[in-house]
Amino acid sequence: MKLLILLMGLWNLITFAMMGIDKAKAKKNKQRISEKTLILSSFIMGALGITAGALIFHHKTRKIKFQILIPMSIIVNIALIYALVYYNIV
Repeated sequence: MKLLILLMGLWNLITFAMMGIDKAKAKKNKQRISEKTLILSSFIMGALGITAGALIFHHKTRKIKFQILIPMSIIVNIALIYALVYYNIV
């Protein structure tokens, strides 16, 4: 269980950094991290990092795709964590 928490924390730090990196690249007109990658990262247990990054860096907050899919990924993340704990998988 402790390892899972550690890994999830690390992954969410990475997804948070991805949002910051993408925002910095957007400002400099450089090649960016695809929206598909950011959204997929959110659904793969990175919803907190993506959400925090979006709010702190003011990045992707106006895009309707993100307004719908990121909250949905938070629900999926919570449901998955609940299932892992409920069924004693971790």
